[in-house]
Amino acid sequence: MGFRRHGPFRPGDQVQLTDPKNKRHTITLKEDGVFHTHKGAIPHSDLIGQPEGSVVRSSGGTQYLAFRHLLQDYTLAMPRGAAVIYPKDASMIVGMADVFPGARVIEAGVGSGALTCFLLRAVGPEGHVTSYERRQDFADVARKNVENFYGGPMDDTWRLVVGDLNDSIDEADVDRVILDMLAPWECVDAAAKALTPGGVICCYVATTTQLSKTVEVIRDHGCFTEPHAWETLVRDWHVEGLAVRPDHRMIGHTGFLVSARRMADGVTPPPRRRRPKGTTEEL
Repeated sequence: MGFRRHGPFRPGDQVQLTDPKNKRHTITLKEDGVFHTHKGAIPHSDLIGQPEGSVVRSSGGTQYLAFRHLLQDYTLAMPRGAAVIYPKDASMIVGMADVFPGARVIEAGVGSGALTCFLLRAVGPEGHVTSYERRQDFADVARKNVENFYGGPMDDTWRLVVGDLNDSIDEADVDRVILDMLAPWECVDAAAKALTPGGVICCYVATTTQLSKTVEVIRDHGCFTEPHAWETLVRDWHVEGLAVRPDHRMIGHTGFLVSARRMADGVTPPPRRRRPKGTTEEL
């Protein structure tokens, strides 16, 4: 977690080069490396030692703006074994599930490691993330992506377990459980046993059928508060002088999120109060 992500560029840094058309290229700096493009070549030595936000020119005369990756850029560009959780959803998980510095977090369904990168940054050097992944090939891709972003192994703050959460879990009194899988309802009981009272379960699902099943299982389990379900949509805006309008494209549906709090053992949740049929008045 001490990997430096500021200061002048150094060999080994991943650098994002953006051309005048906003096309982005990612390179890993080497002492004798050269970035080749149809717009000319850029020796890595032109970047090493330069501050972030520098402009370099290719041999063909095209200018490129150079920065280190933001985490959101890295997760969208990383090699994938499984689909990644989009930054808009990873950010909502970290924020809405209140993943705090020093937290102990369980993640099930590591995929390509995108959410893992967000969780590790959120818990910081005093926290810990345990990720469970059923498939060895996905786990291998995730480990490489996480270690590539953070500059090496994360043994002090991250444990990657290849296996089913229900069969392999050995943690207790954890603060957060994040489930990103086809059937998260199958792991609700394991999550309840691992979570400390007041802890948060957060599930990421893609379809309304999964959403309904997940909510009902959490609701009926008896150890959680009423589940909260939502999704986020992101729309950019075009702003040039007085020409201000929504962009023509947006990031629409990617997945649903469901969260709930773990209650104390032996506590029965208060009965839900519903609107009576045929009226809009609240009870």
